[in-house]
Amino acid sequence: MSAADALRLILLSTLWGLSFIFMRVAAPEFGAVPLVLIRMGVGALLLVPLLLSLHYLRLIWQHKGPLLFLGLVNHVLPFSLLALATTRLEAGFTSLINATTPIFTALLGALFFATPVQRQQYIGLALALLGVYVLSANRLDFALGGDGWFILAVLAATFCYGIAGNYSKTRLSHLPVRVLAAGSSAMSALMLLIPGVWLWPSEPISSLAWSNALALATLSTTLAFLLYFGLLASAGATAASTVTFLVPVSALLWGYLLLGETLSLQVIAGMIITLLGTAIAIQLLRLRTRGSPLPTRPPHE
Repeated sequence: MSAADALRLILLSTLWGLSFIFMRVAAPEFGAVPLVLIRMGVGALLLVPLLLSLHYLRLIWQHKGPLLFLGLVNHVLPFSLLALATTRLEAGFTSLINATTPIFTALLGALFFATPVQRQQYIGLALALLGVYVLSANRLDFALGGDGWFILAVLAATFCYGIAGNYSKTRLSHLPVRVLAAGSSAMSALMLLIPGVWLWPSEPISSLAWSNALALATLSTTLAFLLYFGLLASAGATAASTVTFLVPVSALLWGYLLLGETLSLQVIAGMIITLLGTAIAIQLLRLRTRGSPLPTRPPHE
C-alpha cells in the first residue's frame, strides 16, 4: 500500500469513526429517519454533480431498480437502524458491533450468492460472534428501558450491509463507482423524503444537533464515499477492508475524548475478540495447520 493510500485509509477510518459521534449527538433531537434524510439528502446533492454526463445518466436510468434496492439495503435501512441505536447506545459500543459486518457478508455470500467459505473462516465467524457476546452479554435486556432491542438494531444494520455487499459485488460490479455512490445516494434520498418529513420533530432543533447532522452528511458520507471508492480502486478490496478494524478504534477514541465515554475491560476484551475473529473471517489473518505451507500473496496484490 502506498503512502497516499495509507493516509486515505486513516482519514476514512477517522471520518467513519466520527459518524457514530455525530449520530450520537444529533439522533436524539432529529430522530433516526429525519437524521438519515439529512444525511442522504445533502450527500446526494453533493454527489449528483458527478453524474452530469449523458452516459452516466443513461446508466442510472437503465439500472434504476437495482440502484433503488442498493440504496435501501446499504443506506436507508442500516443508517436508520444505527441512528436509532445511537439514541441509546454509546458511539464506541455501537461501532464495535457494527464491525461484524464482514461476518454477515460472508454468511450471506455462502448461503445465497454461491460464495465459497473455507473452514478457517467459520472459526473466525464463531470467534467474532463470541466477541459480540462478550461485549453485550450484560446488556441484552429486552424489557422496557433495556438495551437489547437497540443492540439487535445494530446487528440488523450489519445484516443489511451483508446483503448490500454481496448484491453490489454480484449484480452491480460492472458500473462505475460514481454511478453506484451517487445513484444509490439519490435513490435513498427519494425514499426517505416522505417518511423523513412526516417524522420531522415538532420541537426546535439545536444548532449543535444541526452542525453534527451536516458534518455527518458532508464528512462521514460524501467525502467518506469518495475516499472509500478511491481506495478500493487504488489499493484493492483487501486493503480497503482493513478499514473495518480501524473504524471502531477511531469511534472509541473519539467517544472517549469528545463524549466522555468509558473504556471498560469488557469493551476492550470484546473489541479484541471481535476484531480478531473478523480478521480471520475475511482472511486478513490465516491460521496454520500442522504441515500446511505458509500462505503466499499473489504477485500483483
